[in-house]
Amino acid sequence: MAERGCPLEAVPLPPEVRESLAELELELSEGDITQKGYEKKRAKLLAHCVPLAQGVDPSLQAESRTSGSLQATAPAAKQQKPRPSNARDERFRSDVHTEAVQAALARYKERKMPMPSKRRSVLAHAPAGACTPPADLHSAPPDVTTGLVQHQHAHRERPQLASVRGVPRGCGGSVLETAGGVPVNSRVSSKIQQLLNTLKRPKRPPLKEFFVDDFEELLEVQQPDPSQPKPEGSQMVVLKGEPPAMGTDWPPSLLAALQQWGTTQPKAPCLTALDTAGKAVCTLTYGKLWSRSLKLAYTLLNKLTSKNEPLLKPGDRVALVFPNSDPVAFMVAFYGCLLAGLVPVPIEVPLTRKDAGSQQVGFLLGSCGITLALTTDACQKGLPKAQTGEVATFKGWPPLTWLLVDGKHLTKPPRDWLPPARDSGTGPAYIEYKTSKEGSTVGIAVPHASLLAQCRALTQACGFSEAETLTNVLDFKRDAGLWHGVLTSVLNRMHVVSIPYALMKANPLSWIQKVCAYKARAALVKSRDMHWSLLAQRGQRDVSLSSLRMLIVADGANPWSISSCDAFLNVFQSRGLRPEVICPCASSPEALTVAIRRPPDLGGPPPRRAVLSMSGLSHGVIRVDAEEKLSVLTVQDVGQVMPGANVCVVKVEGTPYLCKTDEVGEICVSSSATAAAYYGLLGITKNVFETVPVTAGGAPVSDRPFTRTGLLGFIGPDDLVFVVGKLDGLMVVGVRRHNADDIVATALAVEPMKFVYRGR
Repeated sequence: MAERGCPLEAVPLPPEVRESLAELELELSEGDITQKGYEKKRAKLLAHCVPLAQGVDPSLQAESRTSGSLQATAPAAKQQKPRPSNARDERFRSDVHTEAVQAALARYKERKMPMPSKRRSVLAHAPAGACTPPADLHSAPPDVTTGLVQHQHAHRERPQLASVRGVPRGCGGSVLETAGGVPVNSRVSSKIQQLLNTLKRPKRPPLKEFFVDDFEELLEVQQPDPSQPKPEGSQMVVLKGEPPAMGTDWPPSLLAALQQWGTTQPKAPCLTALDTAGKAVCTLTYGKLWSRSLKLAYTLLNKLTSKNEPLLKPGDRVALVFPNSDPVAFMVAFYGCLLAGLVPVPIEVPLTRKDAGSQQVGFLLGSCGITLALTTDACQKGLPKAQTGEVATFKGWPPLTWLLVDGKHLTKPPRDWLPPARDSGTGPAYIEYKTSKEGSTVGIAVPHASLLAQCRALTQACGFSEAETLTNVLDFKRDAGLWHGVLTSVLNRMHVVSIPYALMKANPLSWIQKVCAYKARAALVKSRDMHWSLLAQRGQRDVSLSSLRMLIVADGANPWSISSCDAFLNVFQSRGLRPEVICPCASSPEALTVAIRRPPDLGGPPPRRAVLSMSGLSHGVIRVDAEEKLSVLTVQDVGQVMPGANVCVVKVEGTPYLCKTDEVGEICVSSSATAAAYYGLLGITKNVFETVPVTAGGAPVSDRPFTRTGLLGFIGPDDLVFVVGKLDGLMVVGVRRHNADDIVATALAVEPMKFVYRGR
């Protein structure tokens, strides 16, 4: 075929064949046909023109000459006589092809042009003059495209050469420059010119652009926009909370309070658990809590042995595995561990052997050296079992011994027995787990002194008193649900009505109904609970919230909680809810409660809200804006800082310099009511729990370390704390900051009832 012989410049082609070849080249370059289809069509076009120069049978030449059209020559091609066996070989002589290759290389060398690549035009190769007619037609290798390169040029790079197609010799025309830069004289059509222009354009970036080192981008510092807003206020000062209450007749410790109420007020209700129908299934009195906790402590210290030695010693960690529907058993297990001098580590109930996140929980259990897990008989029956009938070993968990805290499995202590040590030492009182945004799980250790200081600070800030009733919708095993519903309530002999999550799903109005039934003075909820109750309140006319003096919104720091608070107040204000009763708060696992809005009977400052420019916040600057815009973020205050605490706001990155008064930064707390460490992780403990904020001149602001809260915010008027997001949700794009909470709040601001399900 012509594509393997001399260049087609030596072959006279009819004009219609040249046009067809050009169109075929264009279709191939644009991907309209495959390489195989292209070769097949091209062979048919050249079958009746090339034989004149290739030594094909004369009868085929005659038929080709007499053909009036391409369609007329097709049948003639099928009737040609069989060529000699060496007819193909006669067209290719190695010395002839070598001559053509060497001539082309010489011309390229003289022009000092780059070698053509596979993506360059097939028109830009060896000129017609470099190919001479063969002198001998009986000595050519079968395939010069492989044989020549392998035997004669194995030591050099093979040039990618092809013939100039569709250009007849001797034809006058304009000078055409091919994609490789070689001028070709030809009469060209617009389609050929379009093809050449297409081939001149590179189809992929230069090779070096694929190997740009990312380190160069890291070194390239983006210059800030000179017009971007910058903080203009003065440097903030450390904000101090009110001093702790003195002279109050509080028990000296939490366990002393448990013993006092358990022996002097044994029939006082401590905790009421509800079932999924909203009925009270169990009411735990302070006398029962004291006796059952003492019984568990005695069993843990005296009846568990391993190789004739006690299985546990004071300071050991114990896992608490209880469902959210059983607060009574959890409370007994928690205080039983405290009485025995053990450290409870509450975790979630694993659902399967390969439950998602179980490996991270297993890492926490292993790092805490836990060998014993406490649960109930009912909960254990629901756990996955091994073939032996025992509780299965979960993925990544250490080997555990399971102890049931039901009364029938425990040993009653002697009448005069008391735990040997209570609330002593500098070790942790309990460990709360936290899952970071990367999915890792860490244990946050809360010392005994911090536990007591937190309970006293909450009592002072909320004005709790004895025998008050608190309705708790939150998880009682951690965070605000634990601090209010299990710890502070015992210090003040309060009665907690625990609403299980399953009941809230079945009846979102259940917590409001229990506030009415028990005349609750306080309620602990999240904004999602307020939203769900709004959807379910239609047709309910017999509910009243007039007994509430404090509605604690545990996630009041989230920007979208303000919309739930406003909507809830609009509906239930006519049913006894006073606006000043709503008390949002801010907290974190590391700093515990950071700030809380004071109830009206304590005389705190009036509630505040701020309408802030989202553009300013993206640069870390506070700018007040108009409320009717969609490009603003409306936030509510989360109250004042906790009693006895010092609070400041520091820059998010680098050295913890104090922020300016109109600058957003990370809130830091110095108080005796914060956690102490990430258990067993000294490196990140120092970065978070031992921060030393400094002034612009580099001087420390205090001789006591501060704890980073992970909350982003600022201090507003009346020394109220405002939170605009969390450090875990911070995203930096260029020089601008964006927060996941801001994105949610923005979505909620645009027709929220139609597009976004609030609270989810």
